[in-house]
Amino acid sequence: MLKAAYIVPHPPILLPEIGKKEEEKISLTRQGYETIAKDIARIRPQTIVICSPHAPAYMDYIHISDGEQAYGDMRAFGCEQVQFHEHYDVDFINALCSLAQKAHLPAGTLGNQEPVLDHGTMVPLYFIEQAYRDFQIVRIAVSGLDRDTHIQFGECIYKAATSCGKDVVLIASGDLSHKLKKDGPYGYTKEGPAFDEAFVKLLKADALNDITTLPNDICEKSAQCGLPAFQMMLGAVQHQYEHCQFLSYEGAFGVGYATAIIRMKMQDPYVALARKALETYVKEGRILRDDEVEDKTLCQQHAAVFVSIQEKGQLRGCIGTLQATKEHIAQEIISNAIAAGSRDPRFPPVQKEEIAHLAYHVDVLCEPEQITSFAQLDVKRYGIIVSDAYHQGVLLPDLEGVDTIQQQVAIALHKAGIDENASYTLERFEVIRHEECRL
Repeated sequence: MLKAAYIVPHPPILLPEIGKKEEEKISLTRQGYETIAKDIARIRPQTIVICSPHAPAYMDYIHISDGEQAYGDMRAFGCEQVQFHEHYDVDFINALCSLAQKAHLPAGTLGNQEPVLDHGTMVPLYFIEQAYRDFQIVRIAVSGLDRDTHIQFGECIYKAATSCGKDVVLIASGDLSHKLKKDGPYGYTKEGPAFDEAFVKLLKADALNDITTLPNDICEKSAQCGLPAFQMMLGAVQHQYEHCQFLSYEGAFGVGYATAIIRMKMQDPYVALARKALETYVKEGRILRDDEVEDKTLCQQHAAVFVSIQEKGQLRGCIGTLQATKEHIAQEIISNAIAAGSRDPRFPPVQKEEIAHLAYHVDVLCEPEQITSFAQLDVKRYGIIVSDAYHQGVLLPDLEGVDTIQQQVAIALHKAGIDENASYTLERFEVIRHEECRL
């Protein structure tokens, strides 16, 4: 799952071994990098995807570096002793290539096979590896293709991150304008400061989606190198990002350097599947297939589940089973989400116009155990099952308005149609609750 994304520049002079005190002129950029490295160490991702404009690139093809590992050093900048040895996430790369192919995008591992890292990849790794090392990488080059293609490919990155069963972060490595000063290495053009000002304004305003509105003439004449990488990042985060945290901007050497953290809304995969299952059923009249389940780990688990739906804080449907009845938990969630929204006898079927207003809970049931006393119950911790020879009633734990054990048992008996004074058995069970996180 994609946990976060980051905007970073890649000036080799930022490394003290290369800058030799010159890096102090861009100290805010270094501080931004250190904040990002600490954030990545907090997340502890298994995979870091790096989009770099200096990886092997093609005009009409998005190149994904192939192989199992890659090496690099900073000898081109007079510092051979700063070295890197990285391992590629082959499974992620294969999944990404497959998704790009299905989307009919010109992307994959064809082309340059040299296992040599570029400085657009190594500069971010330099700072990350000071704080955290337990990861593999995926290196992606930008291309000469249009904005929409880079955004669509970013969506493939998001889908690969969702389906891989790993925690993933994305680095969009790119400098802003290279034409900020007449005495800078690339000279000056008025579009240079204009591009940087507009881009930084979007970061500060938390308006990532407006990256697509930057004027073409300013983008082209500013001599920036990062925009295609930022477009890929936008495609990966656009449907799920929560907040863009601007960290820094500097242009001391005539090149614009910005750092930022893109925080993601972490939607629980159980809840996401329940929502997707009911929406597909209501909107398209069909049942979600196994190959449409984004988090494949749900197809490897086996358990009973209840799916509860709320609308404006009120129950709108709840269906589940006490024992697993399907091949895996994903099918249990799909089946019960559809049933909760369409076959709960207490409510009419969910209509299309209601979809946007629904919230979901998915409770994964642990094995029930028989008990002999109310003293063994806890309304917050345990759900209950009441049974006689012909009837059975179930009540989930920690329900709003159910505050005492006596209430809990009375409601379960009423649901089952069992008289409170009759003979019945009592079981308790725990649940793992997955609650709605709205996008």
